This record gives sequence, C-alpha cells and structure tokens, in this order.
Amino acid sequence: MIIWISVSKEFLVSLHGGQVLSWKTDRGEELLFISSKAIFMPPTPVRGGIPICFPQFGKRGSLEQHGFARNKIWVMDDHPPPLQPSDSSGKSFIDLLLKPSEDDLKIWPHSEVRIEGLETLDYLDNLHEKKRFTEQGDALTFESEVDRVYLGSSDMIAIFDHERKQTFIIQKEGLPDVVVWNPWEKKSKSIPDFGDEEYRQMLCVDGAAIEKPITLKPGEEWTGRLELSYVPSS
Repeated sequence: MIIWISVSKEFLVSLHGGQVLSWKTDRGEELLFISSKAIFMPPTPVRGGIPICFPQFGKRGSLEQHGFARNKIWVMDDHPPPLQPSDSSGKSFIDLLLKPSEDDLKIWPHSEVRIEGLETLDYLDNLHEKKRFTEQGDALTFESEVDRVYLGSSDMIAIFDHERKQTFIIQKEGLPDVVVWNPWEKKSKSIPDFGDEEYRQMLCVDGAAIEKPITLKPGEEWTGRLELSYVPSS
C-alpha cells in the first residue's frame, strides 16, 4: 500500500514521490484536485495533487515521463532545520529535499562526469537520423545513450570526472568537430565485444572532421593534431 504521512492538519503528503495530496483551509475546504480514478499504488503516480516533476517535465528529456523524483520513496527528516521566524507568519510549509542515495549514484553515474567546451554548438544526432540540433546545456552530462557529432568546436575540450577527482583536457588542431559517444545500458548489451556494465566506465570523446571532410589534391598536405592531458582535481 502507499504510505501517507500527515504533515499538519492542512496537508497530506505521500512518501511515494513526496507528492502533496491534500491541502485544506481552516474550514476544511479541499483546495487540490485528485482524480476519482486515481491509482493509489506504487509505482503508478497519483493523478492530481502537487507532483514533483524533476529533472524534466513531460517527455522533454531522455528520462521517464516527468523524471524520476515522483517515483522515488521519500523519507521524513526527524530533525529538520528550523524555519526562520520571519518565514512562518502563520503560513504552512512543506520542505522537500532530494538527495541521491548510494543506489542512485550507481544507477545514474552520469551526474559525476561532464564535458565543457560544447556549449551552444550545433550537433548531428546519430540517434535521430543525423538531424541537426543545438546544445542547450552549459555542459554535457550523461543519463542515456549519446551518439553525437558537435560541429565547429573550440580547440580545447575539458572532461570533468568528479567522482575520481580528475580532469582530462583535449587540445586539437585541424579537427573542427568533436565526436561524443556512450552506448549506455541497452546498446551495451547488444554489442558482442562490449561488457554489459562497461558503459559506466567509459566515454568516447574524439576530435574529427566530419561535417566538411578533408579532401586533398595531388601534392597537397593536411595536418591534424590531438593532445590529451590529465590533471588531478579537487
């Protein structure tokens, strides 16, 4: 059965998803909608109330519908930090804090690795028929399969591995594009010479010339260079 917890006389919150299911006035008037056909049984989210859509809304991302937060089991903090006196003023509060557990970090190791230097660049997505998109994030992180060609990048790319406290710097010349690839879980299992769990331990980042292939006439020369350096980080 779903677990309920009454935070106060005004609120009713489910530990499944940290979802507020009831919010009443002092007169007992219900302010929130809950569908008469709502399913109160995990893992189905309850239809109505105040759900937590994180870290994406709908399918505007690579995760499940509305992200993972609304399908997690939340816990109560027996010793929450006190509210500031100026914050109360007769109002009711529910503080929800999302913290990763050890199991979460095993499931989503992408949160520990990020690539900087690809911001605002156009890229060709090999998972979507090589269609052209524009990178929206301030850094590239990993939560699903990635197979992209970033176009016209700078000559320096940084890969930050926060878990291992190390940074890789890629410096390149004559290679305007950058290939980024990780097969993630599903594809890893379909590659004969690739371990099922090895996607957690690797990341392919390489300089390339893809959008405008290098063509040489007789007697012409072309030079490409890629330098990889390692820097311990805190």
